[in-house]
Amino acid sequence: MSMHPLRKLLMQVSGILFVVLIWEIATGVLHLFKPIILPAPDEVLTAAIGLAGTGQLFEDAGWSLLRVLLGFVVAAAVAVPVGVAMGWSRMASYVVDPVIEILRPIPPIAWIGLAILWFGLGINSAIFLVFIGAFFPIVLNTIAGVRNVDKKLIEVAYTFGAGDFEVLRKVVIPAALPVIFTGLRVGMGIGWMCVVAAEMLNPQHGLGDLIWSASSFAQTDQVFVGMISIGILGLLINQLFQIAGDRIFAWQKGISKGGEE
Repeated sequence: MSMHPLRKLLMQVSGILFVVLIWEIATGVLHLFKPIILPAPDEVLTAAIGLAGTGQLFEDAGWSLLRVLLGFVVAAAVAVPVGVAMGWSRMASYVVDPVIEILRPIPPIAWIGLAILWFGLGINSAIFLVFIGAFFPIVLNTIAGVRNVDKKLIEVAYTFGAGDFEVLRKVVIPAALPVIFTGLRVGMGIGWMCVVAAEMLNPQHGLGDLIWSASSFAQTDQVFVGMISIGILGLLINQLFQIAGDRIFAWQKGISKGGEE
């Protein structure tokens, strides 16, 4: 039984309001923290309005979003074909898997030095770090999605005379898409973490630069503005992924409901 959308929205908003209420009581009523440690919600809101009024907040958010999207697109364009090849071909898996397993444990932030040496201090280094962060969840989910396709579907396709490439294109990839989509969603989230770290250590506009610059001048209210902006943008992008997934894979829900009935 699905929950009414309005009720679901109210429940989600109530959690945020509860956190803000506790925050306000701790800072504005009880004054448990100095503003430089934890500013009150109204101070953060005032700072956000000021940054939005000058256009800096939107400019920084736009730069961060651009870097994330570019790095994510490159990661998806490389990781999905590699994952499909590794999931479909054991030989490809034997060759590529050791390389991926060696590189995967290296945290994206460890690549910052090489990113600056290879791509300089511009946008390319941030795009590269987003690529590194997003690549591995996408490729691993793609491999899992391809390998977990129902073997009966593949056998039926071969029975009807389909060739390897046709089976891969018309049966395996469509069946694996939900898992691949999950990898894309996770990759986008990790990409956000990577771009903010890149902007903080290599400040050239962006929300990470906003946070780092504000912290250098003890402007904690602006630090919170940058952090909350990252959270809101991440939430919005995740919601877009969820809406797109619900529409793209609506046929699967229909099959699931039909089976339950």
